[in-house]
Amino acid sequence: MTDSDLRPASAGSHPTAVVTGASSGIGRATAARLVADGWRVLAVARRQERLEELAANTGCDILAVDVTDDDSVARLVERVDELFGGTLNSIVHVAGGALGVEPAAEADLDHWQRMYDINVLGAVRVTRALLPAVRASRRGDVLFVTSVAAHEAYEGGSGYNAAKAGEHMLARALRLELNGERIRVIEVAPGMVHTEEFSLVRLGDQAAADKVYDGVDKPLTADDCADVIAYALNAPHHVNLDLVTVRPLAQAAAHKVARHQGV
Repeated sequence: MTDSDLRPASAGSHPTAVVTGASSGIGRATAARLVADGWRVLAVARRQERLEELAANTGCDILAVDVTDDDSVARLVERVDELFGGTLNSIVHVAGGALGVEPAAEADLDHWQRMYDINVLGAVRVTRALLPAVRASRRGDVLFVTSVAAHEAYEGGSGYNAAKAGEHMLARALRLELNGERIRVIEVAPGMVHTEEFSLVRLGDQAAADKVYDGVDKPLTADDCADVIAYALNAPHHVNLDLVTVRPLAQAAAHKVARHQGV
C-alpha cells in the first residue's frame, strides 16, 4: 500500500490542511503555497477581511477563528467536518507572535500571558480539537512553526523565548505520544524573517520595526518559510523532518547577525 492509497476518500487526490495564522506573513504564504501544490486548504485567522482577500487570490477555504477561544475552535471542528468529511491530513500551526522586548526583571505579565495563550495554549487547543480528524485520515501531520527563540535565549527575548520553548516541548512530547501512529510531528524553527507585521506588532512602532532589519543582507521572507513547510509536508510520508532550523545566511545565531553599513 502506498502513501497515496492512504489519503482520505473524501478528499479525493488532494491532501487537506488547516493553516492557522493565515491572515498574514508565514501563515498566509503557507496557505497559498499549499493550494498551489494541489492541497485543499482551510485557512484560519481572526481577521475575516484578510482571509477573504486570501481566498479570492488562491481559492482556499476560510474561517475566522480565534485559537485562544474554545467556542471558536469548536466551530473550526464543525467546518473541517463539512469540508473534508471529518478527515484531515495536516494541521499547520502558524498562529503566534511576540510582544515586547523588556528584560525579565521588567516583564509585562500581560504580554507574557498573551504570548503563552497564543503560541502554546492555542496550539494545544487546535491540536486537541482536530487530532481525531487527523487520525481518521490515516496519513497525518501536525506541523508547528516555532522559532529559533525556542532554542536560543537572547536579551530582551525572555517572554517570547519561554512561549516558543513551550511550543517546542509540546511538539517533542506529542511526537513521543503519537509514536506508532501514522502521524508525523514536524517543527520548523525560523530565524530572522522580514514580514510586514511581526516586528511591528512586537515593538508597536514602524521605525523601530524597520530598524530590526537595517543592514541585513536578505532576511528570510514568508515565502522562504512556506517553501520549507511545503517540502516537509510533501515529502514521502515515511520521512519525518523532526526539526528544521532555517535562517538567512547573514544570521549565525538569534543574537548574532551580520549588518553592513549603508545597505
